[in-house]
Formats: sequence, C-alpha cells, structure tokens
Amino acid sequence: MSSATLAEAGAPPADLALGAFSEHAPWLVEPGKVKWMTGIEELRAETNRQVPDLIRRRYIPPGRRVFTIGKEIGKAVVGWYTSDRQKGRQVSREGLSRRMRLAFEHLGPTFLKLGQILSAGEGIFPPELVNEFGLCRDRVPPERFPVIRATVESELGGSLADIFMSFDPVPLAAASIAQVHAAQLRTGEPVVVKVRRPYIDELIAKDLASMSWIAPLLAGRIPVTALANPSAIVELFAETIVEELDFRLEAASMLDFARVLASTGQTTLIVPRPHPVMVTKQVLVMERLDGFQWGDAKGMREAGVDTEAVLHAGLVAFLEGSILHGIFHGDLHGGNLFVRPDGRVAVMDFGITGRLDDRKRQAFIKLLVTSTSNDVKGQIEAFRELDALPEDTDIEGLIRDLRLDQPQADLTLMSAEQLALEMKDMTKALLAHGARLPKELMLFIKDMVFLDHAISILAPDLDLIGEIAKVVAYFYENYADKIATDLGIPTEAIPEIDAEAIRTALWVADPVEKLTHAEMLERRETIMKRLGGNDD
Repeated sequence: MSSATLAEAGAPPADLALGAFSEHAPWLVEPGKVKWMTGIEELRAETNRQVPDLIRRRYIPPGRRVFTIGKEIGKAVVGWYTSDRQKGRQVSREGLSRRMRLAFEHLGPTFLKLGQILSAGEGIFPPELVNEFGLCRDRVPPERFPVIRATVESELGGSLADIFMSFDPVPLAAASIAQVHAAQLRTGEPVVVKVRRPYIDELIAKDLASMSWIAPLLAGRIPVTALANPSAIVELFAETIVEELDFRLEAASMLDFARVLASTGQTTLIVPRPHPVMVTKQVLVMERLDGFQWGDAKGMREAGVDTEAVLHAGLVAFLEGSILHGIFHGDLHGGNLFVRPDGRVAVMDFGITGRLDDRKRQAFIKLLVTSTSNDVKGQIEAFRELDALPEDTDIEGLIRDLRLDQPQADLTLMSAEQLALEMKDMTKALLAHGARLPKELMLFIKDMVFLDHAISILAPDLDLIGEIAKVVAYFYENYADKIATDLGIPTEAIPEIDAEAIRTALWVADPVEKLTHAEMLERRETIMKRLGGNDD
C-alpha cells in the first residue's frame, strides 16, 4: 500500500507495530521482504573479525603512506616540543592540540574522522584536544558530483534519471566517510541519499596499518591521557569505524533501534525508514525527516515544544536501549538529531552503534544501581565486567588507591597544584591496576557527555540531582523484575536511591538537595581553570 493510499484510508502505517517511525510512511518496513537484510548478522561478524588484521603491526613500515603520516605528526610533535612545551601546562596542551588538528586536516578523511571521534571524548581526552578537534566536523570537502553520480548509478543499477525525479547535486552535509543528498524518487517520495566516498575503505585500511605502526613510537611522548594511549586510540578507532563502511549494517541498525523504541513504548523518538530495496554497501536511500536543529532551543520553545521533556525522553530511551536491549546509538551529536514541531526527535546516522552482550549489558545495569546507592565496590565490579579492568583486579586495593573509601573531596576548593596531583594520582592508580577504555564504554561515555551538554542548551535550570533520581525511579518502577533478575537478587533487595550517592557521582561534596546544570557548569569552569594552572 502506498503512502498516499494510507493517508486516504486514515489508517496508521502497519509498520509502527515493528518500529518507531513517522506517521507518514513513504513505504512500509516489512522485514521478510527486505533483501539486503539477508545474512546481516554474518556480515556484521565478518566485518568485526577484520579489525585485528587491520591494526596488526608490521615489522616494516606499510608503504609510502606511513612516511607521509609520520612526517605530518612528527612535524606537529617537534613544533610543540620546541615551541609550546616550555610555556606552561595550558599553552603546551593548546599548542599540541592545534598542531595535531592541523596535521590531521592535511592527512585527509580518515584522520578527520578520527579527529571527530576524539572531539566527542569530553571527560576522556583533555579539553584542549576535544575543543580543537571539534573544528574537524566542518573541514571535510564534498566529493565531486560526477563521482557521486557514478557511485549511485553503479550501486543501484540504473541512471540517476531513471531512479530519481530529482537529485540535488549540492550535498546537505559532507562527512569523512560519506555525504548526503536530498532527492525525490520517481514514485514521488522525498528521500535522503547517503553515498559513501568510493575509495574510503582502501584509504582507511592503509591509514590503520600506518597508525598501528606509528602509534607505539608515540607512546609516552604525547600527553593525551594515559588510559587512551596512541595504540589504544587506534584500536578503538578501528573497532568503531569498520561497521561504518557498509551501509547495509547501518540500515540494519536503524531497524534494530526503531524496534527497541517501539518495544519500550518510546514514541517521542523516531527513526527514518531505510528503503526496502535501495540499500547497498555504498548507498543508503532513506525517508527524509527534518525539524529544528538540536541547538535551536529558542525556536523549539516558540513552537510550543517542551524542551525539558524532549531531553528526559532522550535520556530514558538511550538508557533503555543500552541496559535493557544492549543496543544504543554510538555517535550522538547535534547534527544527528532533529526536533520536530510535535516534540518528537528524529534520530539519524546509525553508522556507529554500541552493541552489548548480556554480560556487559548487565554490567551497565549494575553500574546504574550501584552508582545511585553508594555501593563503591559494586561500581568497581561493574567496570571490571565491562572489561575496563582485568578479571583479577584487586578491588579493595583499587578502592584504597583511588581513595574511594574516604569522604568526597570538593574539587572546587583545591588549588591548581592539588588538582593536578589528584588527577595524577588517580591516573597512576588506574594504570597500576590495568585500567583500559573498551569501545562500548567509550561510546557510552561520550553519548552521556553529549546528553550532559544538551542539558545546557535545552534545560539549563534542570535539577540534576532530581533528574537522575527521577530517571532511576522510572527504571525501578517499570523494570524492577528484569533488573533484579539480571543482578541475581530478589526484587525487594534492589537498593533505594541515595541522594548522597548521586552527589558523589557528580563530584559534589556539599549536602545540597538541588543542583542546576548551570550551577554544575560554574563548578566545572572553576575546576578546569585550576587544572590549567589558574587559581583565580
């Protein structure tokens, strides 16, 4: 049945029972009739099996590309070492971050993609690095249209004129791996066409081989963060990017995510329908959805959209997907979200998706429960089960070394020297216990960082302590039996929410009952100034 017939009949699209989609269906999603879904899990598994070989360090440099990369990164490091390093911690970090970003821009799409991933790592990487690499999002020139035309026609098996009534040669957006174009099918439906850069898989393979050869040489020489040393960053990058190269996997993730939203009753988020036929490795045709840009809080409020409700729904949906179903969008940022006039959020770009096996999914549940009930040992156990710590970790010893058995210190009252020492001691203790940053945890953290930033835009006066308690209470009220089963405890043994534990998780020592996000930002700014060596 066509979308026009559906509208005339006044019936909601039948596929809303299968996924969280729009009410105006350009076509229906019927899983049994989607040919590109055949063998999708085997394709995903085979894609992920490529990672170890892609990052295997060769005995000799892997071709000419490694020298080009080494030259650009070496020039950045030497420039920092001879010019910025001796000018104080803040200038040193800013100088290195700027020089590395310029090197990445010279090195092209693969490195710009890596820079974009680093830019989403607030709280994981130094703020100077995060801020500088945030500029990478706008530095990718679009592919020439004849190349795009050739790719689309080759992948879809027909001329552009045969398939589309119109196809805008100017992309809506251009990214490292692909770009998207507005188009209209011959049957009249407005669509978005995502087209992969045709050479990108070969370039990424060469660049990963080169990165893997160079990374050990940079270990200990570049002050990123100890938990994300150069080799670890390369591994994370490889694990993250391989699935982005095949749009069949992305389209399948769209359907998976839509199914999870429908199963949990989250109607406030919707996913564009991928086309049932026009999805290949390099081309993805999907339903066109639009709305307010994520940062346009003023426009939303003027249209009557409750921005605080939008934020709450997004946070709940994100947690439901991850801790109940083991799947979440792994690359949330403002360019991937549109808020529609009815307050529903259209979620785009599923190239990076977090997928958790049962052990890690249950570990996230454990982290949610223990973080809001002051169970420090349980939190460390959860991180161990997420593979962030070795199986044989001495949990009691780590708690002592991190001083987690002591009262929460107020970081805003510390001097620059005290803060620097605190951070150094924590990093040293974590490294001594074998801490690392697995892919799933990195994606989860950076999504939570994005949601935290979203609060400052959509709901700056939101009470963080109250909101966290509200979200956890929602899960306890709706999923108590599942939480208890996954934790292996009776339902009545689920601990109560502890406001002090929430304050501790937020690094707040004062016994305040309410803390707005704006107030939290003031605290962070004070801490960051002192970390930069400024005690004012």
